[in-house]
Amino acid sequence: MITLLTILHVLVCLFLIGIVLLQHGKGADVGAAFGGSSQSLFGTEGPLSLLNKLTTTAAIVFMVTSVALAYVASNSGTGSVMSTVVSPAAPVVSEQVIPASEETAPEQVQEFGTGTAPATE
Repeated sequence: MITLLTILHVLVCLFLIGIVLLQHGKGADVGAAFGGSSQSLFGTEGPLSLLNKLTTTAAIVFMVTSVALAYVASNSGTGSVMSTVVSPAAPVVSEQVIPASEETAPEQVQEFGTGTAPATE
């Protein structure tokens, strides 16, 4: 369904671009405002041409497919993008055990908060 809508939307978009580029712009008659016939600037064009009807139809189809694609896209999502992201493992903190050596005497260990330095030999 969504593939068919996308293909139709792209085809209508390309058709709409082509049909608009083929039309004669209304800006070409602006030069008539400075000395030319004033009726051609604000006058009626007469019945709508085939290009105008095709442009209107293509624009309506383009808008309908745009709304349909937006509706399908908003209702089709059931999960989150973040659900596929794997969180990194927590780092393992290992405590290092320092073996007590015979050289370390209890009197060389400074107690916390005493402010005295250990005795040196």
